[in-house]
Amino acid sequence: MRAASARLTQAGVVFGHGTTNAWDEAVWLVLWRLGLPLHDLDGVAARTLSAAEQDAVAALIEQRIATRKPAAYLTGEAWLHGVAFTVDERVIVPRSLIAELIAHPEYGHALDAWLPAATRRVLDLCTGNGSLAVLAALAWPEVRIDAADLSADALAVARLNVERHGLTGRIRLRQGDGLAAVAGER
Repeated sequence: MRAASARLTQAGVVFGHGTTNAWDEAVWLVLWRLGLPLHDLDGVAARTLSAAEQDAVAALIEQRIATRKPAAYLTGEAWLHGVAFTVDERVIVPRSLIAELIAHPEYGHALDAWLPAATRRVLDLCTGNGSLAVLAALAWPEVRIDAADLSADALAVARLNVERHGLTGRIRLRQGDGLAAVAGER
């Protein structure tokens, strides 16, 4: 991981799509490539890699450098506040200040002014990969979510995430331009 981190630094890779520095990105890519738990670096740190594993890790690091694609596009997965989401180049890598207000109970009260007890539906407009819709459904189990986007490609990725998190009964995906996607619905 130190070698991968040094290589990313040397190549001048830019971060901000899930990690903020070369070390964190190297850890993510190495653990992902090896199929190891992303949350347990200490548990696998002493592991010795085979030559084939070293080659696979090096190839992924070089792919990251050569393509400059965010690691999330290379792995097909991004994490937002501890929740994993499927991503690919049809959607932007999820990152949102709103997610923090939704995902962390200690901040959840900040949204109560907009979500009184009588709230039964929430709209995630421009849903992209559906991450905010999923986080909202997880945070407020009694609320149904409408997730709308203009892009059919983005909604295809959102559908993967809704299914991944078992929320097909609570999140409705709608295609359309802005509020037109849910016009006339109550």
